[in-house]
Amino acid sequence: MTSIDDMADVIMKGLAEYADLADTEMKKAVKKTAANVKKEISANAPKLSGGYGKSWTVRKTRENSHTLEMTVHSRNRYQLAHLLEKGHAKRNGGRVSGKPHIAPAEAQGEKLLTRMIEEALS
Repeated sequence: MTSIDDMADVIMKGLAEYADLADTEMKKAVKKTAANVKKEISANAPKLSGGYGKSWTVRKTRENSHTLEMTVHSRNRYQLAHLLEKGHAKRNGGRVSGKPHIAPAEAQGEKLLTRMIEEALS
């Protein structure tokens, strides 16, 4: 049994435990989502030689005790990402249409992350 004097300490301890659990679950969700987005981009990327799709990777950008930031990027073909996603003008006139492969993966990743965090916190 807890006395009234100790109640604030017990409540703060419970909140700290919940915050730690929430941070852990959030970080797991971010890591899984980043890996899923990378996989989707690689799978749906335009394929000429296959090097562009294989160049996508996930990197931890920033992490502290409460946050985790992951970046999905192309290691060595980053110059092509915008051109292939949005399309570009040809040298002698005309236009090459884009093949959206980054934006759909990002949108799906946002939905997945939201769902995973809601499930973990409920």
